[in-house]
Amino acid sequence: MSETTQAQTTAVKPVRLILGLIAAIRPKQWIKNVLVATAPFVAGQLFTEHVLLATILAFVVFTVAAAGTYLINDARDVEADRRHPKKRFRPIASGAVPLSVAYGVGVVLMLAALALCLLVSWQLLLVIAAYEVIQLAYCFGLKHQPVLEMFAVASGFVLRAVTGGVATEVKISPWFVMFCAFGALYMVAGKRAAERALIDKKDQKLTRKVLHSYSPSYLRFVWALAATVTVVMYTLWTLTVHPISSSVWSWISVVPFVIAILRYAVDVDNHAAGAPEDIVLGDPVLPILGVLWAATVTMAVYVG
Repeated sequence: MSETTQAQTTAVKPVRLILGLIAAIRPKQWIKNVLVATAPFVAGQLFTEHVLLATILAFVVFTVAAAGTYLINDARDVEADRRHPKKRFRPIASGAVPLSVAYGVGVVLMLAALALCLLVSWQLLLVIAAYEVIQLAYCFGLKHQPVLEMFAVASGFVLRAVTGGVATEVKISPWFVMFCAFGALYMVAGKRAAERALIDKKDQKLTRKVLHSYSPSYLRFVWALAATVTVVMYTLWTLTVHPISSSVWSWISVVPFVIAILRYAVDVDNHAAGAPEDIVLGDPVLPILGVLWAATVTMAVYVG
């Protein structure tokens, strides 16, 4: 082999590693971290300089923390992923990112997120620490515990929303927290219900082990319960929290929200067992409903 060829081969490995790491921290899922802007947005304070900067920092902190947990999770699941027809192409499972590097970078990112919290407040440090502890518990065994695993996943969405309020020192309504909690459970339970419906059509070794602990009727019960409470909590929140409650737009916002809940249910009921963001982006109607909902909330908060 010539010196030029050797040099090219040596150069490819770091590039492959970097690209693998970028893929492994799941940039596609960073959209979920936009939830940190929810609390300051509905409080009508997002676009003030101090709050906007704090929100951006909170987004960065959560993105770094989540990236670290993704690496740890995929490193823990590497053997199972290598037996999966699709997951075997993930960077860690395929060998593009060595296990030692995945664990090392994952730990560094999680610690870096905690360090960044100190630029804001110790309260934010506690929230991010709680997120990381829950996610590590999920990675190291909680994912195999029925019910607990659904709440562990749902907690990630709730803590994102809480992070925005804590980072910006915006008061968070209990109705808002409950709305986020049951909304997250609705999406998680829906995903599990769709996965459970497909279980007989797949090799059972390729499915989540915890799915075998759920019956289809139980998951549909949890899913329906979560949807009901989500709508109730959202309605109570919009009608009791200033400045939203003082605007007729708050009433109007309930309409696209409920339609979106029902439309999402149609997609999941058709056995679309993908991630929530994939379902939303795969349905041309859901983004439109999302825009209408966001527009009505914006009118309620910033116009009145």
